[in-house]
Amino acid sequence: SFAESKWLKDLGNLAESHMESAKNVSLSDSKIGEGLKEALKVGIDNAIKVTGKTDGYYTNDLIKISMPPKLQMIEKPLRVVGFGKQIDDFVLSMNRAAEKAAPSAKDIFFDAIFNVNIADAQSLYKGGPSAATDFLKKKTYNKLRSKFAPIVTKALAENDVTKKYQEIIGRYQQIPFAQKYPAPAIEDYVVTKSLDGLFVVLGQEEAKIRK
Repeated sequence: SFAESKWLKDLGNLAESHMESAKNVSLSDSKIGEGLKEALKVGIDNAIKVTGKTDGYYTNDLIKISMPPKLQMIEKPLRVVGFGKQIDDFVLSMNRAAEKAAPSAKDIFFDAIFNVNIADAQSLYKGGPSAATDFLKKKTYNKLRSKFAPIVTKALAENDVTKKYQEIIGRYQQIPFAQKYPAPAIEDYVVTKSLDGLFVVLGQEEAKIRK
């Protein structure tokens, strides 16, 4: 009948409308995902350029690697007795090791970005100011530690940092309570501080992207 025919036509139009709407939502999600990935790739590239160059860490007060906190209490006395150059060389060498390791993070970051799905993209897009940086840290931190460790160890060895560190530790261990508060292994300390600095800069890049 005419009524049935009209009802079927209206139903068809309604279904088509819903399909078109779903298609648009999917397209929108896809565009957000692709746009987010491209923006994060740019942010990662910039973060690597900032950190993975000479003085990338050393002259950046936000991420410069300083003496381990437990040893900072003896830094001033050591400088007073003429140990300043050794300390300066030691600090410089730690930062050089971080600068050498930073570029190796790029591929690991890009792999994580490649595997971002639509749900992740929506969450990052609508998330807080550091949502993408936090996401990347969660997804990549352990892999980055494994990648950074041999590079940092090699760079420290090339600059004879272990010997310099042992000289400083020797002075620290003369303090009565030092045995209760052992200083960290230098390689672990530099790897940790290198990653801390890298994510600080990545967070700055994310802020630029969101702005």
